[in-house]
This record gives sequence, C-alpha cells and structure tokens, in this order.
Amino acid sequence: MKILVINPNIVLPMTRDIEATARTAAGPGVQVDAVSPRIGPSAIECYLEFNYASIGVVDTIARTEKEGGADAYITACFCDPGLEAGREITEKPVVGICEAAVTYARMLAPNFSIVTVLDATRRLNEFRMVSYHAEKLCKSIRPTHVGVLEFRENPQCGLDALFEQSRLAVEEDGARCILLGCAGFAAAAREFTEKLGVPVLDGVTLAVRLAESLVQTGHKNVATLSRAYLETKTMKGFDITF
Repeated sequence: MKILVINPNIVLPMTRDIEATARTAAGPGVQVDAVSPRIGPSAIECYLEFNYASIGVVDTIARTEKEGGADAYITACFCDPGLEAGREITEKPVVGICEAAVTYARMLAPNFSIVTVLDATRRLNEFRMVSYHAEKLCKSIRPTHVGVLEFRENPQCGLDALFEQSRLAVEEDGARCILLGCAGFAAAAREFTEKLGVPVLDGVTLAVRLAESLVQTGHKNVATLSRAYLETKTMKGFDITF
C-alpha cells in the first residue's frame, strides 16, 4: 500500500517533519511519502492562501495519478485544502487531517476544542466545522498567535503557547478533547495528552490510519467526476490535465 501525504505549503523542512510523523503512524508494509506541491503558499492561514493551496493539492494528485498513482492521498493542512476537489479527480481515498481528527474526536469525547495558529485562521476552522457537521461539538477555537513559519523558527515559544491555549480550552471552555490545528503541532500530541488528561489529537497520525482503513475496505471513492466530463473542460492558465 502506498499513501501520498501532500503538505499543501511549499516549506520542504515542514514536509519532511510531516513525513516522519506519517511514517511513524503507518502500519507494516505501508509506504508513506510526503511532498509539497510545485505551486502554493508558504503558509495557509487565511482563505486566500487556502484557495491557492487547493490548486496545488489538486495539481499534485492529478500528476501523481498520471504517473501511476498512490493508493490513498492525504492533504496535510488542518483546513483540508483541495479535499473535495481532489475527490473529484481520483477514485482513491482522499483524507484531510482535520476531517480525520474530527472523525476520531466524535468517538472519543462528547466535545472538543481546536487550538490553531492565528486568529485569522479561525474562519477556516469554522468553515470546516460546518462542512463536517461538527459545529455543535466544537466548544472553542483558540489561536496561539504564533504563525506556522514562526512556530518553526521558535518551536519552544510555539509549544508554550500551544500548551497554554490547550489548558485554557480544557479548564475554561470545558473541552474534553483537543484537536491540534496545524500539521506542525503533531509532535506535541502525546505529551499534552499526559499533561492535560484528555485526548489531544494529531490529525496527521489519524489521517494515515484512516486512509489505511479505507484502502483495506476495497471501496472506491464515488465522488469522482467522469473522465468524459473532465476532458470537456478547458482551464486557461492552469497547467493541470486529468
């Protein structure tokens, strides 16, 4: 089984970190590779960057399919850019790390909070909660006020802010589960779970396990558009072919 993890931003060191997390989560005999798109933003913290990143994710899936494909794809940003569009161009499972975290959280706790990067990212998180019918389960969305790139440059500052907002979500908001709202937060999940006494979920790990399970069922993704339909469309200025 081969799973391709797409880091929708173009920061290659972050892609390698995501790949390490994903490979640790994978079961025996599962090959996991992570890539960044050839086009896209350096961070995804607002709708503008989300839309640019979605194009990069779709482009990566389309190119990989033409080269032989993977058995499943993961979009590894917590706003799940390119998720729905990706499902329209492949019959393989396409999983988002936010979607995976929400799926597991529903089974582990009566509610949850999201700890994200910037306040500007809150709108993307709210959009995803509505699209996953989880807005009533989400107690709060708390920003760390540490951006994606700043977190990489000063990880201890980022981790301190991440823990503090996670603690406040539990103690003040009544959260019974914490969703780490950035792929770059993945390494904190186990330690924070022990310190806070509630599940702290890393979407990268859970997306890998969910993708494996979907492949093992043998079912195809049926959201795919027909090849005949895709071939009738012309997209000027986009070097993407299906």
